[in-house]
Formats: sequence, C-alpha cells, structure tokens
Amino acid sequence: MTPPYQPTASQSPPTNQDLSPFTGYTRAHWEAHADTLLAGLLPHATPHRAQYRLPGRAGVAGTWSDGLEGYARSFLLAAFRIAGARGEDLPGRTVINDLITRYATGLAAGTDPHHPEHWPQITDRSQPMVEAASIAIALHETRPWLWDRLDDGVRQRVAAWLEGFVGARPNDSNWRLFQVITEEFLASIGASFRQSEIDAGLARLEDWYCGDGWYTDGDGRKFDYYNALALHLYPALWSRIAGDRADSGLVASHRSRLRAFLEDHQHFFGSDGAPVHQGRSLTYRFATAAPLFAGALVDASPLPPGRTRRLASGALKHFADRGVPDDDGLLSLGWYRPFLPVTQTYSGPASPYWASKAFLGLLLPPGHAVWTAPEEAAPVDVADQYLALPAPGWLFHSTTADGIVRLVNHGSDRLPPLPAPGQHSPHYSRFAYSSATAPETPVEGEPDGPDNHIALVNPAGLSTLRGRIHPLHTRDRCAASWHAPHVSEGGNRARIVSTSVVHGPWEMRIHQVEAPAGFSVREGGWAVASDDMPPVAETGAGWALARRPDGLSTALAGILGWDEDGHKPVGDVTQACGRNAYGRFSATPSLTLSYHRGGARVLVTLVVLTADPRVRDELPSLLSRAQACAALDGSLQITFPDGTITGVRVHSPASPSGPTPGASSCSSAF
Repeated sequence: MTPPYQPTASQSPPTNQDLSPFTGYTRAHWEAHADTLLAGLLPHATPHRAQYRLPGRAGVAGTWSDGLEGYARSFLLAAFRIAGARGEDLPGRTVINDLITRYATGLAAGTDPHHPEHWPQITDRSQPMVEAASIAIALHETRPWLWDRLDDGVRQRVAAWLEGFVGARPNDSNWRLFQVITEEFLASIGASFRQSEIDAGLARLEDWYCGDGWYTDGDGRKFDYYNALALHLYPALWSRIAGDRADSGLVASHRSRLRAFLEDHQHFFGSDGAPVHQGRSLTYRFATAAPLFAGALVDASPLPPGRTRRLASGALKHFADRGVPDDDGLLSLGWYRPFLPVTQTYSGPASPYWASKAFLGLLLPPGHAVWTAPEEAAPVDVADQYLALPAPGWLFHSTTADGIVRLVNHGSDRLPPLPAPGQHSPHYSRFAYSSATAPETPVEGEPDGPDNHIALVNPAGLSTLRGRIHPLHTRDRCAASWHAPHVSEGGNRARIVSTSVVHGPWEMRIHQVEAPAGFSVREGGWAVASDDMPPVAETGAGWALARRPDGLSTALAGILGWDEDGHKPVGDVTQACGRNAYGRFSATPSLTLSYHRGGARVLVTLVVLTADPRVRDELPSLLSRAQACAALDGSLQITFPDGTITGVRVHSPASPSGPTPGASSCSSAF
C-alpha cells in the first residue's frame, strides 16, 4: 500500500474530537483535502490550463479526451471550493483567486477551436458529453465569481461548445442526465437548447425507477453506485440550475426518492468509513459521499446532520489514511494503490477525479448544521443491522463488533435485457460484497476466481459463470434468486436456485442444483487480501478458512449435501497474487464436490467474514456447530453456530422456464 500522502503542516487542520468524535474531521479538513488534490494536478496542466494530462493508462476515448476530463472533473472540485468560500480568500491567502484565474484561463483556451489546447467537440455518445455536464454544473455554482466575469467572447465560445449537446444522442443510461444538466445550463444563460431533450431525459429516468428510492442505470438490472453518483445527484443539481423553470411536482418526486434512497445508503459504509466494494467505477472512491451532502443541500435528507458528516468524513478519511492521494498528490486508477482491474475501458488517468462530487458539501455554508452539529453514530456503530432491499435484490447484514458491512446479491448483474448478450463482471456476479473485501479480479484471459460463487466445473477444469440473475424475493433476513449456468454439453441444461439467510456475520446459502453428469460443484467463501504477506490457510474435512495478518478471516463449511460416499471433501484455499484491490496477496477458501451422476441435489453451505476476535479465533469449532436438516413439510431447518434456528422452504429448480417467485421462502423465526 502506498504510504499516506502527507500535506504540509499548514494544510493539515487539527482534528476536533469534541465536534467529530468518530473521525475528528471538520469542514477545514474538507477544504484542505480539496486544496491538496487541486495542487497535485497543477504540474500536469497544459500551459493555458485547458487540459490536465496525467500519468497512467489512457481511456478508450484517447488522450485528447483524457485531457478535457482532467479539466472538467477538477473544475467541479474547484467550483465547490470557490462557491463554498463565496469567492473570497482568507486574509493573506490567494487560493480562491488563483482557482478562479486558473479555470477561467482554461475555459478561454479549451473553447477556442484554433487554440492548440482546444477541447474535442461534443458528438453522439462521445466522452465530452460526460465532461460537459461537470463544466455546466461548475459554471452554474460559480456564476457570480467566474461566469459573470468572463469576457463576452469567452462566454459565447463556452456556450457554442456546450451547444454541441443540442440534438446529439447520448447513451441510454445515466448519460441522459448529462444532456439534461447541460441544456438546462444553456437555457439559464439564454443560449440554444431543446426543452424536448430535457424533458425526454427526465422522462427516461422515470422509466428506470424501481421503487423505494432505487433506479436501474438503464434497462435491465443495473444497480450500483450510479444511484448515488448520478441518478439521484443530477436531478438534485438540475433543480438548482433550473430554478423556477423546473416542474415543482417533479422536483418534489425526485427529493422524496432521494430521501428514501438515503435511508438505505447510510448502511453502505463500514465503521472505518469504507464503502461496500461493489459495482463499476469504484476508482471514484469517496464520491459515494456525494448523495449524503446532496440530501442536505436540497433539504431531502432523513439523516441527522451529524450523521451525514460522520458518514461522509468517514469515507474521505478512510482513503486518506490508506495512501489516497498518492505521494504526488494524485488519485490513481485503483482503490488504495493503482489497480487497473477496478477500472473500465472508459477510465482514463483523470477519471478518478469524479471523486470531486464528494466535496458537494462545501456548498453548504459553514454555519449549516452538517458542519456544526456533533457527529452522530452510523448504523453500524450502534448495533448489528439487517436490511432487505427488494428493488435491487440486496440483503445487508453488518456487525458492530468488527464494523463490517456485507451485501448479499440476489438482484444486480448489470446485463442488458434479453436477447442482448452481456459481459461478465466479478463486481456484479458475486453472491456477496463487503466494506472490508474486494472480489478477485483476474486480468482478461485468466480464469474467474472462486470467491463468493458457486460454479459447475467440467472435467477440463473450466468453471461456469453466474450470468443473468433472476430475483425471487428479498425480505427480512432472507433473499433468493436463480441462474442458469451455461454448460454447453450436448444441449443439457443446468439450473441453480440459491437462497441466502443471514445472522450476525454468518450467511447460510442453500443451493438447489440441477446439473448434467460429468460436472463437479465448487463453492467459494470471501477473498481476503493483504499487502503484507499471504493470508494463512487452514483446511479440514468439509471446511476451509483463510486469515489475513491483521485477523480478518473468512471460512466456509459444507453443512448439508456435501458428502461423497459418506465423507465430506477436504476444503481448499486458493492463493493468488495481484488479483485483488485490497492487497497484493489474496486467498479464498472453497469446497469442491464430485457430481458425476448428475441430477438434482440440495447443498447447504455456511459462509462467514469476520474480524471479531470472539468469532475468528474459534472458527473451526463454531463451524462444526452449524446444522441443517429436512423437516416433514419439505422445508429446511437451519441452525447457526450460536444456536439460532430458523426455517427455509425450498422447491425444485427443474421448471424449464426457471423457478417462479416464491420458489423459496424464509420463516421469521429469528
């Protein structure tokens, strides 16, 4: 892990444990972090400040677009800093004035088509669409101090460049909101725009609303942090730009949904501030804090102001304590250290600066309660939590003893609707994600990892992928789904219905497996990773565990159905290097069962991720206490290691069209 970036003493405000007993952070820390990030970029600016050409792999749009991305995303950060200071510097400082000059100079050069630093034009489905929205937001929020002071010629060129969006076609996803934002800003300055395109983008958002505060990012089941970073954030910012032009009923609807979303989003952060590691664009890191501040900004937050700051500051501090930004003051393409597998092909060297969205809170005045109220505990700080989210098909369980939040996934695969093919991603296909781990992400061409996945393995050793997830239900402490592993064996079909029941740090997985002859079944626990040394492995008959040097441990045990001729298979631990965002060395416990006769079988597996000494130090003994047995009514009675008993009703997965909703159910016997 890269050593933490150390700003100078003048940049490091003293912590305030009275005001912020959980993080020590105040508004001054946010301002200092913003200044550090903006200063780190300056050596990479072109002479007229229109582009920032950072080291690292180029994005698929190319280096010209990457340079614009560096300007636009850092301008967003600068805008929040400028507006938060009301355009004025503290006595003896010129930080704010320098930022105004720096970004005004870049605007003049970037929008001049004859200047060597000019920006690429906005065309159909092009990356400049994304960056145009950031520039529009930044210009709106700094209007009195920057836009209003620009020369008329520069304002006209800026408007002309942004007008490239008018009539252009964005991707049918959160990109529709980039058009809404940009054209609404054009309307606010009297430039050309199409109201029909603004209305169409907002209407498309309605198509994707799934209830309870959750959107899918385009058609399909595409649930991830884009709910936080875009689908709730941009409507809130659009309403600030539109003002009286905005439909009051639509604004009220957006804010009601944001309020509902924040009730859930507060559960995504571990006690150490780490966000749950799921989905794409994870290199934006603490941008997950943005909707927390957005809710406060538009008076649509259900959270106490002290909790808002505790969650947001916790996320910022989590990464700062782990070497973000790096020694050069830059945000790398990665998580803690540079790690390209958490990025996508569109990610360029400046992409991580969408983290700027986290600094939205600086738009709140210093006297706002978010900055002045004492920090309040996050949900994970108070008690063990359980949260069922039917819209995305997610089930959360977090434990106060170790501060870990776990997300059980029975609903988000980020695949387009049938019959379109989709692309597999371990950031969507796994059964579980957490605030303390990342999925194994091998480079292209290498086999998929075993972590948090049940696979059919053919005689050649090739493993099936989860593919499309078909949710069945999510309620109380139970969630279920089914998927059809592709086996390509003479037209044979395979199907797995999976039910998860959670209790404390434990997850009991019940799999109803139907597979052709000749395949084995392999199930994996969590992947734990460390930069220090490889995790320690222990195995036994029917179980395996891996433990990180700091004690974070994962284990799994075969509880029912894992017997082979009266004996359980010996567990295995897969060690890997360079496959995990959380550390160089990683390890995953797993079990493999020969299944050569084919047919249907029920497998029950107990999985755990824990840093609680009372659990991790007794794992082999605790695993042996878990039980599962069939009841006369066809249900399963499962017993967790602490003696807690509950029941699960399961049915056959053999229907050719897949199980129907309710094919498994969980009793409320906790």
